[in-house]
Amino acid sequence: MAAVYTLLMLYLLTCAGLLPLSLSDPNDESCLTHLSESLKDPYKNLHNWTKSVFSNPCNGFTSYLPGATCNNGRIYKLSLTNLSLQGSISPFLANCTNLQSLDLSSNALTGSIPADLQTLVNLAVLNLSANRLDGEIPPQITLCAYLNVIDLHDNLLTGQIPASVGLLLRLSAFDVSNNRLSGPIPTTLSNRSGNLPKFNSTSFLGNKGLYGYPLPPFKGKGLSVLAIVGIGLGSGFVSLVLSFTGVCIWLKITEQKMALDQEGKISQLMPDY
Repeated sequence: MAAVYTLLMLYLLTCAGLLPLSLSDPNDESCLTHLSESLKDPYKNLHNWTKSVFSNPCNGFTSYLPGATCNNGRIYKLSLTNLSLQGSISPFLANCTNLQSLDLSSNALTGSIPADLQTLVNLAVLNLSANRLDGEIPPQITLCAYLNVIDLHDNLLTGQIPASVGLLLRLSAFDVSNNRLSGPIPTTLSNRSGNLPKFNSTSFLGNKGLYGYPLPPFKGKGLSVLAIVGIGLGSGFVSLVLSFTGVCIWLKITEQKMALDQEGKISQLMPDY
């Protein structure tokens, strides 16, 4: 009888919202713990981010962590923007497998974008803009098939834009302006077919080594090519003139030597008087 009474009380407490609807996910705990360890928070904006809270960050749709949003007991969204955060992006963010939005913009984060984010198969928004991130854009992020937004502007990213990014059918916002990217803009982004959103030049400006539509023609590059061709032609002409001059001098010397030899032979044949 006592056991039945206990079960009944637990059921009533749960229905009344006095007990958590779901237990904390150990993956979320690992995700938050490692993210906290990889970040430096000089202004203590994340003072509530403690291990005791990481073990149970959500109660249904209620979050106990500033910047975190919960959905049915799981971390659903992380928005830690403009907090002067330093450090790097932890690859263990991949453990927050229910994450649909990650916004770490307008901080001072360094290092590379972890390729491990590819396991966030529900991710729809990735905003890492206005940081100091370097390295290449990992092509693995295109495995996040639900991505609607990729915003990486104002960083120090290098290398080429992965062509596979343009194959994300849900992608409606893409910005990599003001980085150090190079190479051609993939046609999968610049010339998307059908009703897929197309991206204008503002998505790509501020990358000196980046070229191709929709960016305007790189006039400086054309002038450089012409200059190189001009120098090549000029060098060839100079070489031709020098070679011709050398041949003329050689012929002149040879002609003079032959004349002297001929004169010597004639003087030998002439009788003495």
